[in-house]
Amino acid sequence: MRPVAILFARQDSIYKTLPGCDVFDMDRDARTFQGGMPVVAHPPCRAWGRLRAFANPRPDEMNLGRLAVALVREFGGVLEHPAGSTLWQAQMIPLPGAGRDQWEGWTFAAPQKWWGHKAEKSSWFYIVGVEPPELPDVPMVLGEATHVVQSRKRQGHRPHIKKSEREHTPPPLAEWLVELARRTKGRS
Repeated sequence: MRPVAILFARQDSIYKTLPGCDVFDMDRDARTFQGGMPVVAHPPCRAWGRLRAFANPRPDEMNLGRLAVALVREFGGVLEHPAGSTLWQAQMIPLPGAGRDQWEGWTFAAPQKWWGHKAEKSSWFYIVGVEPPELPDVPMVLGEATHVVQSRKRQGHRPHIKKSEREHTPPPLAEWLVELARRTKGRS
């Protein structure tokens, strides 16, 4: 089984229970990753997301996103961020459907509800080293999610997810991302 580095994971990450995952959480510090294997990167998104004007990121947080992009480009794998992340423009990552960059990277867009998240949670996946036909099976799910990430609490609206649920990766998505990274070719 090909090992995969999980970068910028939560301390209580589901990845710590998956075989073959070398997990870098806050204590282990992804900035110490030495390479040699494909990566699944979940860099902090609050400095890059739609609500960044209301966020209070640490001074170095934006650089963690840039580092994650560089590591995916060097070793192959995937970076996950919210749809609309400004990291894409800052790092010249192609938008979904816009082709490839000079590292042959491309962006796949999908809601995390397809992998069991309670909310839609639209996400972008920057992928390097795996061709579209080589993706693991994508479990497309139709219909409305049971919850929302955030709304204006209108009467009759779906309930909000908790902050911890916004940050956790659903186990089926974690397994899918690890399998995707294992399929990386020509790197590491």
